[in-house]
Amino acid sequence: MTGALKLRGNCAAYLDWANIYGWSKSLRRDVDPERLFTYLKSYPQIKGSNLYFGTDKHPKSKAFIRQAKNIGFQVTTKPVKYITVFDETAKKKFKFRKCDFDMETCIDVHRDLGGGVESFVFFTGDGDFEPLYKLLINKQK
Repeated sequence: MTGALKLRGNCAAYLDWANIYGWSKSLRRDVDPERLFTYLKSYPQIKGSNLYFGTDKHPKSKAFIRQAKNIGFQVTTKPVKYITVFDETAKKKFKFRKCDFDMETCIDVHRDLGGGVESFVFFTGDGDFEPLYKLLINKQK
């Protein structure tokens, strides 16, 4: 992996795997969780790598969660919700997966703030975290 993170003091990383997995299209290759973990561990300041991923019935989902834990990620998971949407024009029903971890991530960040973490690294494409980023920036984190 290229690029260097500039970290100050103890650091924690937060990885929203659903977003990271989606990057495979633009990267034109899969993101290897083991390689990513190894990259993060190459920074001695990073004391924890928190991975968020929903659990569903698919065997690959359960296998991935086991793999992530075995690699060394601190995994937070909960059941995936399936939302049914009806498209009036196409007269079709669609089900899509939904599993947000915004609250869990924010709770973990606040826990880590109280635990002496000075730097925060986020792997997500979720714009809902903007208020959290602003808070951390205002606290010079």
